[in-house]
Amino acid sequence: MKKKPLKRLDRYIIVKFLGTYFFAIALIISIAVVFDINENIDRFINNRAPLKAIIFDYYLNFIPYYTNLFSPLFVFIAVIFFTSKLAENSEIIAMFSTGMSFKRLMYPYMISAACIALVTYVLSTEVIPTGSVTRLRFESIYKKKKSDTYARNIQLEVDSGVIAYMERYEDYNKTGYRFSLDKFESHQLVSHMTARRITYDTTAVHKWTVRDYMIREMKGMKETITRGDRLDTIINMEPQDFLITRGQQETMTSPQLHSYIQKQKQRGFANIKIFEVEYHRRIATSFAAFILTVIGVSLSSQKRKGGMGLHLGIGIALSFSYILFQTISSTFAINGNVPASIAVWIPNVLYLFIAIYLYRKAPK
Repeated sequence: MKKKPLKRLDRYIIVKFLGTYFFAIALIISIAVVFDINENIDRFINNRAPLKAIIFDYYLNFIPYYTNLFSPLFVFIAVIFFTSKLAENSEIIAMFSTGMSFKRLMYPYMISAACIALVTYVLSTEVIPTGSVTRLRFESIYKKKKSDTYARNIQLEVDSGVIAYMERYEDYNKTGYRFSLDKFESHQLVSHMTARRITYDTTAVHKWTVRDYMIREMKGMKETITRGDRLDTIINMEPQDFLITRGQQETMTSPQLHSYIQKQKQRGFANIKIFEVEYHRRIATSFAAFILTVIGVSLSSQKRKGGMGLHLGIGIALSFSYILFQTISSTFAINGNVPASIAVWIPNVLYLFIAIYLYRKAPK
């Protein structure tokens, strides 16, 4: 007879773990929605937000966004609550008495963590970015969230050897001011255009209208200067290449984020740290489910005098510290010189060592 990969006890732990996880999500997100409604009800009424838009455009996308954001907290609460209950009822002692090892006990927990990690990854890479487009649009209309409508000191490579610069760009009229375009060949400057302003033509692709311009063309020792009031030209750049709006990184799927980051790196655009942090954070947060599960089981699998309350207190403190540490490390990546790929994974590495230590100290 073929041996089943999952025993009844394994299925019991998986169902209880995932059930507690989703119950914790439902409970906390319900409270968050009530508080959000209480805070924004006046804005919704004053801005005449339709009920259908509030429910389907805002809250239907609000729930998965914040569920994913606080997923580490939900994992900790679920693991500690369920495992502490098993320990209090002496069920874990009974499991060990039958010869089950602590390593074998972790098996169904790891399967549950894998399910949570998969759901978290799919949500963060595909579902939430799509919904964030609708949610942020709703916020800009009915919650009056201000978004960046201009950019300063823009410099990027628009083509091989062609560098564009704008001192300021205003998105409301699609116009940039104090524009220059330099063309290099074999590291030598061969053309230099300056213009008082440049306007993007939304009816065409990469079409710009240059006004009050001067072009200097250098050929050896000879220099030609051309002046004019207006020139329609094709420049391989668009406003979205340098105008970053609030929450823009949240509206991109992971493949779109990766493509955008690579494109901006090739063009020499430096202000992409927030996009790199978002890309790596999605992977790191999914992987955290395994680390936090090990910590939770190791903490709560032993029957203690303080009971479940002590386990929950320690678990919640650790989960909040993880979220706080993750936020701090991301800030260092955005505002400092720490590479995003390293900064985002620092909390996971630190808590991995904590998980290993607690695992070794757990009852065997």
